[in-house]
Amino acid sequence: MADLLGSILSSMEKPPSFGDQESRRKAREQAARLKKLQEQEKQQKVEFRKRMEKEVSDFIQDSGQIKKKFQPMNKIERSILHDVVEVAGLTSFSFGEDDECRYVMIFKKEFAPSDEELDSYRRGEEWDPQKAEEKRKLKELAQRQEEEVAQQGPVVVSPASDYKDKYSHLIGKGAAKDAAHMLQANKTYGCVPVANKRDTRSIEEAMNEIRAKKRLRQSGEELPPTS
Repeated sequence: MADLLGSILSSMEKPPSFGDQESRRKAREQAARLKKLQEQEKQQKVEFRKRMEKEVSDFIQDSGQIKKKFQPMNKIERSILHDVVEVAGLTSFSFGEDDECRYVMIFKKEFAPSDEELDSYRRGEEWDPQKAEEKRKLKELAQRQEEEVAQQGPVVVSPASDYKDKYSHLIGKGAAKDAAHMLQANKTYGCVPVANKRDTRSIEEAMNEIRAKKRLRQSGEELPPTS
């Protein structure tokens, strides 16, 4: 019996020391604070969403507004606003380079922004419909002019004056006319006249003369010497 009681007591956990109790207490307090912060954050998101739903609803009912710009928001708030806008059937975009400065703009479906308007907001500029219309007209005018020039073909540039008339007071009209004659190539250039050739014989005549001289030389060698 004593051995059994001893084994049971040895298997039981020892009572926590003062240090262990303090650590567990701090852990419980930290978990409680974390849970409280999570509940507060959740409640803030719910309240923020309700506020955005109210502003979006007021925007829809206001017929004088076609777009609305909100103050800069963090990423979570922008995400909530985009969701509210999508549920309401509107269009929304985020603009701004830095995350802290990014803001949301919402538009009614029938007044959705054009690509030019969106590019203006992305550059950080205000959208001016009147200036945009003037720019569009100038672009169309330039395009029509380019098409007209392309249809006309290459432009032939004519001299402003005739050089003969321009310099007639120096060389005279007759001289200018004579100076403008067409040059003709000399077809005989590079050909040697027959009269200037040194040997006018044909090949056959030259060969016959060479043979005759050879026979004459041979016949002279065969003659006996005279006493």
